[in-house]
Amino acid sequence: MLTADVILQSRKVFTGTRALNEAQELALAIYRGKIVQVGAPEDIIAAAPRATPVRDYGDAFICPGFHDAHLHFFHTALGNSPYLLMEMGENEADLVAKTRTFAATLPADAWVVTQGWRDYRWNPPLPPTKASIDTAFPDRPCAMYSGDGHTLWLNSCALRELGISRDSVPPAGGSYDRDARGELTGIVREAAAMELLPRILAWVSGERIEAAYAHQMQLMAEQGITSICDMSLMPNPGCDFIFEEVYEALAQRDACTLRAHLFPTLLDDQSRLEALQTRYAEPEAFGGLLRAPGFKQFFDGVSSQHTAYLTQPYTNARYAGDRGHLTVSAGRMRSLVLAAAERGHAVRIHTIGDAAIHEAIDIFTEARARYGEPTQGRNTLEHVENLLPGDIEALAHAGILASSQPCHITLDPGGPERDLGEDRARIMWPFASYLTHGVDQAFGTDAPITPVTSMNVLYAAVTRQDPLTHLPAGGWLPHERIMMADALRIYTAGSAAAVGREHELGQLAPGYLADIVVLNQDILSCNPDEIQKTQVIATYLGGRCVFER
Repeated sequence: MLTADVILQSRKVFTGTRALNEAQELALAIYRGKIVQVGAPEDIIAAAPRATPVRDYGDAFICPGFHDAHLHFFHTALGNSPYLLMEMGENEADLVAKTRTFAATLPADAWVVTQGWRDYRWNPPLPPTKASIDTAFPDRPCAMYSGDGHTLWLNSCALRELGISRDSVPPAGGSYDRDARGELTGIVREAAAMELLPRILAWVSGERIEAAYAHQMQLMAEQGITSICDMSLMPNPGCDFIFEEVYEALAQRDACTLRAHLFPTLLDDQSRLEALQTRYAEPEAFGGLLRAPGFKQFFDGVSSQHTAYLTQPYTNARYAGDRGHLTVSAGRMRSLVLAAAERGHAVRIHTIGDAAIHEAIDIFTEARARYGEPTQGRNTLEHVENLLPGDIEALAHAGILASSQPCHITLDPGGPERDLGEDRARIMWPFASYLTHGVDQAFGTDAPITPVTSMNVLYAAVTRQDPLTHLPAGGWLPHERIMMADALRIYTAGSAAAVGREHELGQLAPGYLADIVVLNQDILSCNPDEIQKTQVIATYLGGRCVFER
């Protein structure tokens, strides 16, 4: 006799195994949060007691729950709360006008904070200065965070509050932009921007954060997302914005509706990660929903701001030898990664430029040779945007997982060619080439950089077209398009591999956790133009329905 709490069945079930690229008619028997049996519906139902509930989803499509392998939960949740405006604006004046309207809704103790501006996409494409927001907010601090998450645009009031003056010296790896007269423009970049964010957002109380997290989790359940990787936002000590206490509070009151994998910043002191791993080691601790599989570190910036580290200068170099820079030296990164590897810890490194990627591959290769594989998680490169010709094979040889965000592909139309030139732009986000060469992959959104929208992730991976404009026709670098079955496996089992849980997450098989999404159509067979019209009917976390339309 089969014991089950519930049976789910459909004529279109995609289990996620590599053997099949299509859906089958199957039933899933679920008991105590896990799938205990998969088979023909008549056999599963006949084997269970007659009182066992059966959810027959007909022709709806059932697959493993989606797993966002890279996001920043605090800023994503804040962006969907009343406290932060997510907006790019048509140009500087348009964004400032929208921000003034938004500011009127804020509590009296709040800074005015926005995220999303991208001056290279404005009309006209001119960099902003503090003058416009000084006029709009002469007596209230205003901090406008760029769409790529690497630059701050501050007004004079904010600069005063933060103690930044004409004579201030930025931290290593960051800068305060100045005009021809040496005056601050209000633009603060990279490490200098990152270290300011905790102070800019200090007014957001724990109560406000917890409410924002609970709301964001429900939004993600509506997207069929059952697991996330919450990645450190910045390398500075105390600035990772990983709030484990908020997850724990929600889990303790049964309000956590996803599995959260936390990746704090890799520092010389590894005790924070190890304390989290100890706290979450018991299977039932916090409902079994929290894990801390490894560390995050940062090796370079972003290409659009010329802070990603390249082997050769940018095609549109702003000065002689302009090829970006490492945020920490290669020697320092090597020391950090080897120290983590010696203690069995996985590391995930932000690498965008080809030189940063190449250096990181060498470091991970040495770590693997000396200490073997991590005890939890996988050594992973994050973003991995433009690669040297031989480095796809090098990733495979070193067993390094490539974590990509498909919606980044068209985030800056024409930007790769503008910044890198045609030749270097040909090896970017090479999903199909990764599959050919055996590179393991994971997919995410990098939210709030791009929205947490599961169908956008899959659409962009399959078509290589922008989820909003649907351009370019035929896709950007169309030879790197992949099949939907592969995209689904990367977004589920691949992301599970990134946290070392491919044995229990990312497939619909006996012994796996019953994290499941039900969609209103078969996305394996639908026209790519129809992917984004797909709706989530239900989301199950450990066999418990956490969303139902």
